[in-house]
Amino acid sequence: MRPYGADQSGWASLEPYVQLLRVLLPRMTGCSVFNAHGEMCWSSEMALDAEMRKLIEESLKLSETDLEASGQLVEANIDEPVYLFWLRDTAPDAAARPYAIVALRCRPVQNTERGSFAFVLSLVRPAMECLRRELQSREEILGLHNSLAAQDHDLDMVLAVSGADQPQGEDSGDELRAILRSAAEHIAAGLVALIVPEKALALVQQATEQPLDNSLVAKAHRHLLSTAQLQKDAVIVNRIKFQAETGAGIYRLLSCPIVRADGRAMGVLALFRAESAPEFTARHSRLAELLARRIATAINNSYDALTGLLTRPAFENKVRGVLSGANSAQRWWSALYIDTNRMHVINDTYGMHTGDRVLTQIGELIRRRLPPGALAARISGDRYAVLLPASLQDAAGFAESLRVGAEQIGSGLGDGKMSVSISIGVAAVEPRNEEFNHAFAAAEMACKAANDRGRNRVELFQEADESIVKRFTDINVVGDLRDAMAEGRMRLVAQMVVGLSGGRHPPHFEILLRMLNTEGETVGPSHFLSAANRYQMMPEIDRWVIAEALAQLKPHAALLANAEVVFTINCSGQSLKDEAFTEHVAGLIETSGINPAALCFELTESAAIGDLAHAEKLMHRLRKLGCGIALDDFGTGLSSLAYLRSLPITMLKIDGSFVRDVLKDAKAESMVQAIAQLARAMSLTTVAEFVETEEIRNRIATLGVDYGQGFAFGQAIPLPEVLEQLPLYVAAGQSAA
Repeated sequence: MRPYGADQSGWASLEPYVQLLRVLLPRMTGCSVFNAHGEMCWSSEMALDAEMRKLIEESLKLSETDLEASGQLVEANIDEPVYLFWLRDTAPDAAARPYAIVALRCRPVQNTERGSFAFVLSLVRPAMECLRRELQSREEILGLHNSLAAQDHDLDMVLAVSGADQPQGEDSGDELRAILRSAAEHIAAGLVALIVPEKALALVQQATEQPLDNSLVAKAHRHLLSTAQLQKDAVIVNRIKFQAETGAGIYRLLSCPIVRADGRAMGVLALFRAESAPEFTARHSRLAELLARRIATAINNSYDALTGLLTRPAFENKVRGVLSGANSAQRWWSALYIDTNRMHVINDTYGMHTGDRVLTQIGELIRRRLPPGALAARISGDRYAVLLPASLQDAAGFAESLRVGAEQIGSGLGDGKMSVSISIGVAAVEPRNEEFNHAFAAAEMACKAANDRGRNRVELFQEADESIVKRFTDINVVGDLRDAMAEGRMRLVAQMVVGLSGGRHPPHFEILLRMLNTEGETVGPSHFLSAANRYQMMPEIDRWVIAEALAQLKPHAALLANAEVVFTINCSGQSLKDEAFTEHVAGLIETSGINPAALCFELTESAAIGDLAHAEKLMHRLRKLGCGIALDDFGTGLSSLAYLRSLPITMLKIDGSFVRDVLKDAKAESMVQAIAQLARAMSLTTVAEFVETEEIRNRIATLGVDYGQGFAFGQAIPLPEVLEQLPLYVAAGQSAA
């Protein structure tokens, strides 16, 4: 007799039980043990035929329906009878499915009663009970061993990312890459991505074995960043579809937000596995959250808290690495030295807090405009440095754009009359093991020359041609709009509406319209909606938008069944005058198969109050179906408060003119707070529009507004991309509950 199985030495100890069974049942010819998946773990026989394996599979199915039985006798198609004993866990909360099956092959017996299963069970019951306890003990020991091994594995990862094992001289980027390598290795991810837009960080680590296509990150990053705004903890989606360069595929995703000290998400750590890989578990979530905290610490140590740019030490490390020859493929490098003019005047006149906001916005201006491969830092109180992978002439153009952008900062601060400007020196850099000070000495000299010559200017260390400002001519908007409608050049995009205060805030998206010009470039609504209103084209556009939106949502009706995600669609005032519009929209909704609770229709306050009879008809019809109703631009009308009690409104969208001025206008702040309090008293949801900075976001959250919408949360993205990642948004919405 020879035992079979992956660990023969471990299973060899079953032989005493076989001997005991032979004593109790002398006609037994063979004994085999199978696990809960029908896989053979041990056998006293040389080999098992296919018929036996088939019997085991059928027996497992039968054991799940006959929960009281201990096994069965099988004789069909086998010369010798086989007794199958189902060993179940006797714990009260244990699953009914057996964790092992013992198969006893025996010589036939003429006496029917002595050959019955009940008779054989009565003979071997003591041995089976001993064997059950033995196997259960082994399973518990194996589970304990695996648990200890997993804890040792996790400890290895903790030590690997603790910083103690980091080589001397590594900068934050090297440390973050080491953390991603540890994540790929210890969590067994095929692809790991770290994306922190406000720090201009986008790092990707592929697994050494069976790596995934890193183009997944390019496709998924906007959705991951959007859901990071919603989720508090790590989110697991073990089946989600993503499009990569190699084609669409099903993947497993573990997404974890990177959180700042104030509790806001600044980025996301995402781990991908192939569908064929094991599912992510709660243990992996805990490890990912540990990694995310370590990443946040590394980022805080290397990035300036005020501006989000690199600190000077981190910048110097990176510049040395760049100029040491590691990036020799880049032919041209240029250095920018930036000085903020008259900061002492701003601090004395408007206060230090306003001066900090100026420095913050200049840092934001630099960060948002950095091209790929560039580095930027705040190197002292009011001075910045930039290393650009560009020629001197291109760097001069970049510097000029920064100078112009800085001039516009003052109009949004203080009394709106603040003068903000920067002086910039630009110099070419030779990437030949140059130190930071040497590389930027020429740029600093040029910056000083700019200050000496009147400030608010760009000076080159050597002469260069002046940059050319491109001008774009206007187009015939109405004609192009009609052509775009006829030629299918209209597109739907979606902008996320993010919950601000506590409580459950399902993700919302406002569906918006974009147009492509004849060159395929996207044209924003400001270029064509005013013309569409003037020439009475809005009813045609509204019908197209609603029909197209529902058509794109329809294939995802199952995911929207519980309204975990809500999509808002706009209706214009012109459409309200169309007598057939209401029933047309209702018919589209009823035939779409979409849960109406996942839809919200938005009307402007002026349009609703200006044509109240038609607006009420539309609102009541849509509410009867179960849709939400949003009143846009709330607060700009003259008499809307008198109608709030009678109109079936579910959401108020606070006009952006109040939101934009909430930091500098006490009246605007009071208006926002009053609307939020009024809405809460009437059980209405509030949304603040045009939330474009973190400061505005924080302020409106303290005023009691439920949702925010604007560039502080992200730009609008194509609707098909949002729908492709709908499972991720549903999961994030559930996590935000």
